[in-house]
Amino acid sequence: MDRLAGKRALVTGAGSGIGRAIAARFVQEGAKVALVDLRQDVVEAACAEIGGETLALAADVSSEDEVAAATATATEAWGGLDVLVANAGISHVNDARADELDASVWRATLSVNLDGLFYTCKHGIRALLASGGGAVVCTASPTGMFGVSPGYDAYSASKGGVLGLARVMSRDYAAGGVRVNALMPGFTRTGITARAFDNAGSVERITAGIPLGRPAEPEEIAAAALFLASDEASYVTGAILAVDGGQTAI
Repeated sequence: MDRLAGKRALVTGAGSGIGRAIAARFVQEGAKVALVDLRQDVVEAACAEIGGETLALAADVSSEDEVAAATATATEAWGGLDVLVANAGISHVNDARADELDASVWRATLSVNLDGLFYTCKHGIRALLASGGGAVVCTASPTGMFGVSPGYDAYSASKGGVLGLARVMSRDYAAGGVRVNALMPGFTRTGITARAFDNAGSVERITAGIPLGRPAEPEEIAAAALFLASDEASYVTGAILAVDGGQTAI
């Protein structure tokens, strides 16, 4: 239970779902964790439930100023950062295929999923470099690699951008001792997928294309994030770790 002992981490989208599970697992493994999410009350509740050495920070990741301020607060509180998890993301209810997709939905989705990840990495990696190196985990999706979610064009495009950015950053920062990897969760039981879980037919249709035949739980994704963040992955950078029950293997 000490795979991240002494590490200082920042996790975005940590108020619920995968981000919250990652933050909880990191604390269990000995890390100090700054939880960043849109609402202060939500992130404070997550910190209270998780316990350990946590810091509740409210920030809209689509705002570079708010991301910079949250990162500075965490860095100042702990004297640096060692781990960054750029996880915050949304799936807009009005996402659609391209010819039916409103430009405002496109912009809103990319402003969080891609712009927000860029801002998080921009300011978080500066802190990692100042601390002598570290690990970055970017949350991607099978939708960014394959056309597995027809009608979710904005979301799919945003996650494709995450994969490209993670790959190039792994080259950009290797000499500075910063590893950058993409974590690619499959169909997971979270708030983003709640609409699907409200429809038994949707769950059956989606899981039919997953060799393991079931959705993932957030804690299963967190276990993979822990590996990428830990020193056990010291020779892993530029990788895409699929935790998708085999969905992208077929």
